[in-house]
Amino acid sequence: MAKLEFFFDCSSPWTYLAFHEIERLARETEAHLVWKPFLVGGVFNTINPSVYQSRETPVLPKARYMKKDLQDWASYRGIKIGWPEVFPVNSVKAMRGAFLAIEKECIGRYARKVFEAYWGELRDISKDTVLKSIVNAIGLDESEFFDAIAMQKYKDKLRNNTEELIERGGFGTPTIFVNETNMFFGQDRLSLVRKALEEAK
Repeated sequence: MAKLEFFFDCSSPWTYLAFHEIERLARETEAHLVWKPFLVGGVFNTINPSVYQSRETPVLPKARYMKKDLQDWASYRGIKIGWPEVFPVNSVKAMRGAFLAIEKECIGRYARKVFEAYWGELRDISKDTVLKSIVNAIGLDESEFFDAIAMQKYKDKLRNNTEELIERGGFGTPTIFVNETNMFFGQDRLSLVRKALEEAK
């Protein structure tokens, strides 16, 4: 069975597009899907500060096209993506919570709710009230969730995954690995990911 690692941060619309397909892709190729929550801001701060520079001084034609491209892909994937008033968002709490969702075996439902809250409903996922609604919607214990994301254990998990991605050559989200070493970046590489998984069987 091929190993499919999905490094993701819910603060990215392109990652939402990849997430929408990743579980089905794993099922259809009989791959073992490994969820790897991380903090993309930590990656940008460490090795990819050009992202911040492009936000401060955008190339306007490119920025306009990016918004069109995003909507074209969202339509193709059959999902709704808006543009939140709060962007970029502090996704630290939401991404720490992803580790608890992995332990409780509800990571797919949790990530979907976080993505939908931010990119579909344009809600600020850094807010406890928004996270409470997500947690309650998928049946996680609210007290356990907020206790967990304040624990050093979960802080370390998020930091470790962020550092791991950098060490393995990643520079943004989504980043996907097939069998440890074959890296793909971006939601538009899923066809290549599928090909790699089928060849790895």
